[in-house]
Amino acid sequence: MPHELSQQTVRVSPIPVRPHRQVTRDRNAAVFLSVVLVTFLAASSAPTPLYHEYQMRWHLTSGAITLIYGAYCLSVLASLLTVGALSDHVGRRPVIWGSLALEALSMLLFLQADGMTSLVVARTLQGLATGAATSSLGAALLDVTERGGALFVSVAPLVGMASGTLVTSVLLDLWPARTGVVYAVLLAAMAAQVVGLLFVPEPGARRPGALRSLRPRVRTPRSTRPALMLTAPVFVAVWALGGFYLSLGPDLIQRVTGSSVSNGLIVSVLTACAVPAVLLTRQAAAERTALGGSLLVACGVGVTLVAVHIDSGAVLYSGTAIAGLGFGPAFQGGVRLVTATADATERAGLMAAVYTITYLAMCVPVLAAGILAGRYGLVRSTELFGLLVMGLSLAPLARLRKLIPERAS
Repeated sequence: MPHELSQQTVRVSPIPVRPHRQVTRDRNAAVFLSVVLVTFLAASSAPTPLYHEYQMRWHLTSGAITLIYGAYCLSVLASLLTVGALSDHVGRRPVIWGSLALEALSMLLFLQADGMTSLVVARTLQGLATGAATSSLGAALLDVTERGGALFVSVAPLVGMASGTLVTSVLLDLWPARTGVVYAVLLAAMAAQVVGLLFVPEPGARRPGALRSLRPRVRTPRSTRPALMLTAPVFVAVWALGGFYLSLGPDLIQRVTGSSVSNGLIVSVLTACAVPAVLLTRQAAAERTALGGSLLVACGVGVTLVAVHIDSGAVLYSGTAIAGLGFGPAFQGGVRLVTATADATERAGLMAAVYTITYLAMCVPVLAAGILAGRYGLVRSTELFGLLVMGLSLAPLARLRKLIPERAS
């Protein structure tokens, strides 16, 4: 299996020489599509700093917060399993436009939210939009820049998660009584992107079978399956960690430090550390990148568990930063391994499969952690969750190490 995988990952089709005008057009399209993807992921993390405010306003428990977050993740999964490959058939732009419209509707619902039910509905619509958008935008980025597509796909979610929580925290500090300001800002950004998409040429080719593609299933091209099986534990580890911070991170900060000020900062630390790490390792071999990132994730989570036991905010932020330095490279290395052999007509389906794994990881373990937190307390739940993440991070290390000398030879 490792030898087979190493052979597959090096079969990269030569990229034809393109006119300068087309290169510039594709680069501009890649930047715009990345901004749209960042906006979707920023919107997904924007409610996190507001959870404490929602808890106080509507007397919600930690279990209720994880349920609201779980509604988002489950709706993302439903979207990925049904319309995840639709843009391979009808084109990228129609799916992106529809996603922007649905996301804008969810922002309006957040602005009018008056309790848990309205938050669940808003999160559900947001999840449906995000699932359709992430697969189509990821595929579009791979269409317009084959070499940089994996980098954009890896960086954009991290930038989005960091900016969403950071911007919300800043706006909440500036206008504590106006919790809906961030949703209004995001709504305006999406309206501008609907117009901007008119100037982006359709990057994908249309082909028959749109209705058939709506049948719920995970589509993985045969050539990518060995790499996906290898990297799946890493994807689960890093995104389960991200999901934990997005849902229970504010509660953990308050438990350790006793303060709820800027409680969205912990998510920003995790993702902001991941972005420069991705950029620094983008030229390294995919196997080395995934291997080093997985080790750092395990070490960072270990430090975080120590911080929880000694009630040290400084150690908690340090452990989060170390995990963040591994988060980005681990995910990027995995994406590069998986997408290396994918055909252009299979990219949306493949990205839907990758995001299905990541959102399952962000949903199921986090919901379990929320249930455990209600029964056994947040500290015990964090311990069990941290051990799970560490085990998954270390699971593929032997196979990744074995691939490195084979790749070099």
